[in-house]
Amino acid sequence: MDLTISKPLTLNCGLVLPNRLVKVRPPHSRHSSTQITDKDPTKAAMAEQMSSKCRNYLPNEAVDAVYQTWARGGWGMVLTGNVQIDADYLGHPFDIAAHDSDAAIAPKVLSTWKRWAQTYNTAAAATSSPPPLIMQLNHPGRQSPVGAGARSLCAQNLAPSAIPLDMGDGWLAKSVVSMVFGTPKAMGEDEISAVVGRFAMAARLAAEAGFAGVEVHAAHGYLLSTFLTAKSNERTDGYGGSARNRARIVVEVVEAIRKATESKKGFCVGVKLNSADHQTAEALRDSIEQIEAISEAGIDFLEISGGSYEDPRVSAEIHVGPPIITAIALILLLLQMMADAGESDTPDVKVSSRTAAREAFFLDFAKSIRDQFPSLHLMVTGGFRTRAGMEAAVADSACDLVGVGRPAVLQPSAPRDIIFNRELSDQDARLSEHKIDVPRLAKLSGIRGVGSGATSAWYSGQIQRLAKVK
Repeated sequence: MDLTISKPLTLNCGLVLPNRLVKVRPPHSRHSSTQITDKDPTKAAMAEQMSSKCRNYLPNEAVDAVYQTWARGGWGMVLTGNVQIDADYLGHPFDIAAHDSDAAIAPKVLSTWKRWAQTYNTAAAATSSPPPLIMQLNHPGRQSPVGAGARSLCAQNLAPSAIPLDMGDGWLAKSVVSMVFGTPKAMGEDEISAVVGRFAMAARLAAEAGFAGVEVHAAHGYLLSTFLTAKSNERTDGYGGSARNRARIVVEVVEAIRKATESKKGFCVGVKLNSADHQTAEALRDSIEQIEAISEAGIDFLEISGGSYEDPRVSAEIHVGPPIITAIALILLLLQMMADAGESDTPDVKVSSRTAAREAFFLDFAKSIRDQFPSLHLMVTGGFRTRAGMEAAVADSACDLVGVGRPAVLQPSAPRDIIFNRELSDQDARLSEHKIDVPRLAKLSGIRGVGSGATSAWYSGQIQRLAKVK
């Protein structure tokens, strides 16, 4: 069985991936968390929200255990979930974060990150083809709920322009957005420079800790993503207007990371972008121009994904902050249901038949990028479930790498046990995924992105199983 997806890939930085399958963060993982204390590290939620305690934001032994499991699974590369660059702004109260403002905690960031990387690398080294570990760096921007992070409750979220999230036209949706996220602050150039510096700082720490590289998250409606699209960026300075100007912050982040990690030979830098932001010819042209600028800054791979809170292409759910905010939102939901039950429904997101046939939600967009940038290593994440589909995408040069999210939780050794298992036929080499119907109450809310909580909770339970420290 000579599969293209089983062949190694050498990135521009010199990092060699043993195969083309990449474990990525599951799409439901961003908003389901259980607080983990140092006394009980086994009670973990999704791996990407497993900081050791509130306002600490450090990875603990549960994180180590989960990633050791993935290290032994036969992947070509393992990406962590969101590691926030600023502890003041989190996507979830229990995100892992890099922070240097707290004198008592700052020294622990590097030591805990080193433990995380070392335990992973030790487990990976025991395999025949060790997969490198890449840290995903992010800033949530306007998608940081009230109470998530060390900032005060009155502090505004950050964004390129003072444009709030649009999660629906109903009064309930607008009320929830107002209470949970508020209207973001249009960032000044000094704040933009500070964000760029924090990305570089986090990347430097990751390099010192022993991670093989970082991925800059510029998708899913987070801060960098909102700079890229004209829908959320109405700036008239050097960070707005033209497509290239809107990409300036991402270019500066990549350049700053390269400078901060230049002493680490072979350090990998990737970028994650949205396909959902580029569904028109004009948007695609803008994207091509932006990718050209970003690739010139020196990236080793580009991941194509999709979806945001406003456009939940990946069934993303919304975490609505502290319990009091959640309670208010539920009360509002009940009131609206009593007033106009059944009048509002969350529309299904349609995917082109061609894309669905190739098993990837975003493969068509990736193909457009491949035509323009044939030498840029592309990863497509979303929808791949069979060996045949993965092989066809890579063998046909539609992409170089295949990202796998939810199935990696259910089958952490999927590459070794299923996709590359010679004893399984193509028909049987299929990854599983657990699906739960969207609750009717969630549909009636009319809020985009709400409704996948049951699925998220189920996957959280599976991560708890992986995170048990033995």
